[in-house]
Amino acid sequence: MSLNQGVDPRTGQPVGDPIPDTGPEQVRSAVRRAADCAPRLAGMPYADRGRLLNALATALRQHDDELIELADRETALGRPRLPGELARTAAQLDMFADVLRDGAFCEAVIDRPDANAVPPHGDLRRMLVPLGPVAVFAASNFPFAFSVLGGDTASALAAGCPVVVKAHPGHPGLSQRVADLATEALAEAGAPDGTLSVVHGYEAGPALVTDPSIRAVGFTGSTGGGRALYDLAVGRDDPIPFYGELGSVNPVVVTEAAVEARGREIAEGLAGSFRLGTGQFCTKPGVVLVPADSGFDAQVADVVRPSEPTPMLTARMRDAYQAGLAAFTDVPGVRAVVAAEPLDADGHDVLPAVLAVDAETFAAHADVLAGECFGPVTVLVEYRDRDSLHRALRAVPGSLTGSLHAEPGDPAAADVVATLRDGVGRIIVNGWPTGVAVTWSQHHGGPWPATTDPLHTSVGATAIRRFLRPVSYQDVPDELLPAELQDANPLGLPRRVDGALT
Repeated sequence: MSLNQGVDPRTGQPVGDPIPDTGPEQVRSAVRRAADCAPRLAGMPYADRGRLLNALATALRQHDDELIELADRETALGRPRLPGELARTAAQLDMFADVLRDGAFCEAVIDRPDANAVPPHGDLRRMLVPLGPVAVFAASNFPFAFSVLGGDTASALAAGCPVVVKAHPGHPGLSQRVADLATEALAEAGAPDGTLSVVHGYEAGPALVTDPSIRAVGFTGSTGGGRALYDLAVGRDDPIPFYGELGSVNPVVVTEAAVEARGREIAEGLAGSFRLGTGQFCTKPGVVLVPADSGFDAQVADVVRPSEPTPMLTARMRDAYQAGLAAFTDVPGVRAVVAAEPLDADGHDVLPAVLAVDAETFAAHADVLAGECFGPVTVLVEYRDRDSLHRALRAVPGSLTGSLHAEPGDPAAADVVATLRDGVGRIIVNGWPTGVAVTWSQHHGGPWPATTDPLHTSVGATAIRRFLRPVSYQDVPDELLPAELQDANPLGLPRRVDGALT
């Protein structure tokens, strides 16, 4: 049996106790327990389900120092990053408790009988119900916010779906400790046994996706790994939804007016954003379209060149970063504005890189240059006119975000926003994409390969919608209806009745 052990990215040395892989029978057992408890979790009153989420948030906060120290040993993400991420994760759990208390998420709709309608209809009522057990794949780069108790888990539990988490091998000790605390907190709060489980090991992933009791999958990770699991999910005899967040280059457009007005400020913002977390953010600005001969490349170089090495999460990611840089620089016409030579170090340290290429070459080689290179690199794409800008921008694959830096009244702004809208899930003006607010209005998704389903978000209140399905009730007596749809509205929910919100 294989063992999972954390590694300190600063030194390359093992940390913590090894954790054995979860065997096939143990995976099946975890899924069976989730399936057994699914009806009870789905049937819990919304307020009670909300208290489960509040209990998980409290457990994180009560053990924050211990968990932050453990996370730092396995990820080297340090302070203030890890305390902020833990706080965000706890707040996200509390937010979904608020979503449950609000009740609108179930989308209760009532159409009373109408003999004069075209065509006439009887009594029709509709709401959303839980899908059932959900498999969640934790991400490497967010050991709290996209891991055991991250957004996929929080939104699935809020929907009333038990969760089996596939822990990420980059932080196995943290994952197990969070799982132990969560199991204890859920039991004390009255959750049915099987509400949350955690499994370890590569083989556990495919086993989860293909288990017939799993009804949906939430995934954050690489395009290759996500696509392989997606194919398993949709290739089942009973295909299930696979909500994968995969690769994203997050294009940024800087107009000529913006460079002239505040080029140095934009350069500093870009340097901070693409190097944040050693470039290991899914929202890292990987492609930046700038006016040719504007001097912006020199301004970025001035800011980036003094950078100190910082560690990537794993040796595999470090090696993939170096390989990605080599692939970029092998394209004829690409030049290094700031080169990043490999380091001879025991840990996973790397240096940032800034590359530049003209817009025509970028568009011709977008299969390489518009691919995600996870790590601290960004590509400056230098355009000479509006046509070359938009040709290059349209060569960028679907992304989570698209950003514009422009001045008031900038004639280029409207066309850029319209082009960005066709290829991204979130548009930012005069800001940077790293940092994703957890709100009711957030959308963290985008066209392929950013996500496998651009209709849904993995962050924010509407992430719950992924793990629910609609059911209509036709001419069902009031006493047989769920409380959400009964005439008296005993839960006091916002509902749409005969077309009007009430």
